[in-house]
Amino acid sequence: MPERFKNFTLLDYPLIKRDITTIRDYRTQPEGFRSAVKRISNILAVEISKNFKLKKTEVQTPLEKTDGYELQEDVVLVPVLRAGLGMSAGFLEIIPDAKFGHIGLQRNETTLNPEEYYFKMPKDLETAEVILIDPMLATGGSASEAINYLKKKGARNIVFACLVASPQGLARIERDHPDIRIYGAALDRELNEKGYILPGLGDAGDRTFGTL
Repeated sequence: MPERFKNFTLLDYPLIKRDITTIRDYRTQPEGFRSAVKRISNILAVEISKNFKLKKTEVQTPLEKTDGYELQEDVVLVPVLRAGLGMSAGFLEIIPDAKFGHIGLQRNETTLNPEEYYFKMPKDLETAEVILIDPMLATGGSASEAINYLKKKGARNIVFACLVASPQGLARIERDHPDIRIYGAALDRELNEKGYILPGLGDAGDRTFGTL
């Protein structure tokens, strides 16, 4: 993990590196892109869940009763529309009882600032484990604004999960929200003059849904 980003966890695993290569490749078709994103999201979900709190329960095996465990708090997945939807299936496969919220933010291509167009959340965010999901952490503006929305609705335990992060985006989140942990599969070099991540992987939403 880069020392200058104390709240960033980089998943530096061989299978992650393989699948990041797949989604970077411009020749990868939507079905291959979605499949690789799902596998990366599986691993992100497992890594993030290491910090979930448990409560003891009792379970009856075919032979006897024994101790078991349940998640202490609800898990709420919050994909940022629309690109975040591509990561949702991978998280839901690992956390099948999770609830969903949705945030619709679009970037103004002139100002590069986020603009909200949709917001819908489950109840009881105050106690939930909230995972904000967006494939690209570029300027950090949209992610920071999404975190603001969640905090205003009462969310207290928030983590941010992405595929690819830029140094500028990480610095923005650590400055605006020093309490938020960030999990990513790749840390890229920089942003270009349009605010796109380099080397990046293009537009994650378009590549997920075949709308290039």
